[in-house]
This record gives sequence, structure tokens and C-alpha cells, in this order.
Amino acid sequence: AYYWESPTSFKTILCLGVVIIGFLIGSHGELNFSVLGTCAGVMSSLFVSLNSIFTKKVLPVVDDNHWKLTFYNNVNASFLFLPLIFIFEGDVIKGSQDQLTSGLFWSAMCVAGFFGFSIGIVTVLQIKATSPLSHNISGTAKAAIQSLMAFYLWGNQPTVLGVLGIFTVLGGLITLHLQLN
Repeated sequence: AYYWESPTSFKTILCLGVVIIGFLIGSHGELNFSVLGTCAGVMSSLFVSLNSIFTKKVLPVVDDNHWKLTFYNNVNASFLFLPLIFIFEGDVIKGSQDQLTSGLFWSAMCVAGFFGFSIGIVTVLQIKATSPLSHNISGTAKAAIQSLMAFYLWGNQPTVLGVLGIFTVLGGLITLHLQLN
């Protein structure tokens, strides 16, 4: 049986429910709470999860070759994003002609592209070596730790619900990790 055909245990679903509840508690505890922002966060998480599931599903199609999969993803993205860039960012591009010819701008774009490509490779390797669920667990744990670090590094104002939400998410993730291992 393939990984997507095996049933998910009740304990795993329960732990994931704790993570979702922690996200909702933390979102509601934000100083600048926004329903639209919370919905965007939920949709972002949904698409990240779907991406990792489909990455695992299509790896056998490219002979488990992560380089080939990354190449196809980048070529497809290059063609698919061009019309979207002109539709949604057309006015920005028109007003930024000087910036588009700047060496500093293109240097920064190349550095960002290199790191984006590197993150893509590491993501595929992590999903290939573990599972989509493990990839999402580590990504969510990273985000929770970054949120805690933001209180110290950027002076973000912590709220009781915000901190409670972060620790609820981490508690659910730790329990899920122990459950899976």
C-alpha cells in the first residue's frame, strides 16, 4: 500500500487537532487580529501540506530523482508565474523601470533565487527521506520557534493567548512526534 492509502490513526488526528487549536488560540491572541489574516494562514498551511503530499506522490514518476523534480517544478513555475506577475504586479513593474536596470536589484534577485532553489531541494530531500507529515511537523515547529524568537529579537509584544497558542502548537507537535516514533 502507498503511504496515502494507509489510514491515519486516531492519536495522530488528535495531535493534529491540538496543533490546529493552538494556531487558532495564537491567532486570536494577536494584537492585530484579523479574520482575513487567519484565513490566509490556514490556506497557506493547506497548500504547503498539499505540496508536500504531491511531492511524495510524484517522486516515483521521476525515478525518485529530486534534481529532475526540482527542474520540472522550476521550469513550470517560470512559465506559470509570468502571466500572474503581469496581472498582479503590472503597475509595480511600470513604476519601477529604474530599479529593473539596477545591478543591486538583480544581484539581490539572484541571491534570493539561489536560496529559494536551495530550500526547494532541501524540501524535496526531506519529504523523500521521511514523509509529508514529518516535513510539515518540522516546518510548523520552526515557525513556532521563530515566533518565540520574534519576541526577543524584534521586540514583538507577547500576549497571553499568543504565547499559549505557540506552546499548545509545540505540545501537539512534540506529542505527535513521539506518537509517530
